[in-house]
Amino acid sequence: MCSRKEREKVYCDVLILGGGPAGLSAAIYTARAKLFTVVVDEGLVGGQVASTFHVANYPGTNGVVRGIDLMDNMKKQAEDFGAIIDDMKEVSELNLEGEEKFVKTDDTDYYAKSVIIATGATPRKLPAEGEREFRGRGVHYCATCDGAMYQDANVIVVGGGNSAVEEAVFLTRYVKHVTLIHQLDHFQASKAAQEELFKNPNISIIWNSQVKKIIGENFVKAVLIENVNTKETQEIETDGVFVYIGMEPKTDFLKGKVKMNERGYIITDEDMQTNIPGVFAVGDVREKKVRQIATATGDGVVAGVIVEKYLAEKQLIFAGKA
Repeated sequence: MCSRKEREKVYCDVLILGGGPAGLSAAIYTARAKLFTVVVDEGLVGGQVASTFHVANYPGTNGVVRGIDLMDNMKKQAEDFGAIIDDMKEVSELNLEGEEKFVKTDDTDYYAKSVIIATGATPRKLPAEGEREFRGRGVHYCATCDGAMYQDANVIVVGGGNSAVEEAVFLTRYVKHVTLIHQLDHFQASKAAQEELFKNPNISIIWNSQVKKIIGENFVKAVLIENVNTKETQEIETDGVFVYIGMEPKTDFLKGKVKMNERGYIITDEDMQTNIPGVFAVGDVREKKVRQIATATGDGVVAGVIVEKYLAEKQLIFAGKA
């Protein structure tokens, strides 16, 4: 006879969905305020930052810090104040209405007096024929994760923002040569990032072009690119393609649950409050102009402070129990 495992029930003051810099910063503040705080993440905590090789502009560091080290520090700080981290938990159902919010994962039911959405954003997929087939077999979205596989190889980087330019430079630690393909005739990256790229002899640039097709058998062998002005095409041999063409908010599971803009970013006020009482949104997932680690942590801090005030006003603080 098969026995059915009883689902775990967790009751908390603050449930934070997402364990990147925004979510962990909020957790540090709410846990320090003695609110029973639980952070739920569908993967390992750390967000995009954990897979960034180095961060050079985060205030208070010695110039450069590894992304994973920065996030490990934030995680430890949140846990030291009493926050519970539940990683590898994918949300399958939720109800954000009412005074008690409900969030369901594969093995746990969470009941919370407030919810902070910090699910972040995910890399936009390359809109080219063959992208899905060769994803993980030559098409990648994280140079820090996969760059070491391409020792002495020739690779392509697609994009023109900070991530594309910085990761192209990073890849030259491993690869023989990087060809950067950008659909415009100029970069949107910072001046400092561009200077690093332009002085690197192992990087060449193809302007005004976009990748139309990924070519290969078991693994990528080439790409077909098209000039956006002349419409001329050419095939370029390559061992791998690293894509940095922007981000998309991870809000699919929230459609119809909270107010968003046309691109799927959650709309909040300056206190990080959404249109649902007791529900807040922070970091890359919310509608705003600047998305940096420092602005994500700032969002988290604001939400952490406001949530404490919200719960105090509602007189809903109660001892959390699993």
